[in-house]
Amino acid sequence: MSVRKTASPNTNAILLMHCPDQPGIIAVVTDFINVNGGNILYLDQHVDKEERIFFMRVEWDLTHFIIPHDKISDYFATLYAQKYAMSFNLYFDNYKPRMAIFVSKMSHCLYDMLARYTAGEWNVEIPLIISNHPDLENVARRFDIPYHVISINKENKEQQEAVELELLRKNKIDFIVLARYMQIISPEFIEKYPNKIINIHHSFLPAFMGAKPYHAAFERGVKLIGATSHYVTTELDAGPIIEQDIVRISHKDSVDTLVYKGQDLEKIVLSRAVEKHIDRKILVYKNKTVVFN
Repeated sequence: MSVRKTASPNTNAILLMHCPDQPGIIAVVTDFINVNGGNILYLDQHVDKEERIFFMRVEWDLTHFIIPHDKISDYFATLYAQKYAMSFNLYFDNYKPRMAIFVSKMSHCLYDMLARYTAGEWNVEIPLIISNHPDLENVARRFDIPYHVISINKENKEQQEAVELELLRKNKIDFIVLARYMQIISPEFIEKYPNKIINIHHSFLPAFMGAKPYHAAFERGVKLIGATSHYVTTELDAGPIIEQDIVRISHKDSVDTLVYKGQDLEKIVLSRAVEKHIDRKILVYKNKTVVFN
């Protein structure tokens, strides 16, 4: 159970929860909202029949809600969560989550996210960009975002990750996006941000690994290329998947067009995943996600 910040008047509350499936869960949650003066704006639910787990996302208007905003989580935990063995997170939509971007040398995902950010598409703040190379500092400068170069190798990894973590702490970062950041993050780092580090990669894995996967795919004559965005876990590229997509290719495509189509897909898939995270529409259970519309 967690709660993110307190709300101010005329905002909405968002509840994400899961619990063992049983009759009446929707009724008790909606009754809690209705009897306390809330107006439900969105409700979606899903039952995993194999695991027998119930998932739900509900959003309601707090304008006339009689429970003080900073007490909602306590009330819900006491009245319902303990009784029904619910795990839940409560958010308020007037709080802008703070996102850090990690990059290396490829700019396509970075440009796409910063364009969406400056266009006002996302309810998010980006206080800093961290990179293990100086190549994209000019991009950060164009968008007036502080850019920190922190080079990492096997010898200094622990020390440099400590520097990164301190920067994230000082900037009150809520979650991290790896925008083609070509550096493996340590388990100790990942544990600081569970289900709060979003990664993107091509979907050729594990068939085409290495530095030139599109070249290898071209040589093999593949007919589909794809991209996968997921939360980072200690198992490399095997965390809970948030978003995926594919594009068809043919014998007419060259290595260059494969790279172009693949990178275009990567930035789209990553941005979709980030948007779902910002909008509090993802529930993680074990190593899978429930992604609400």
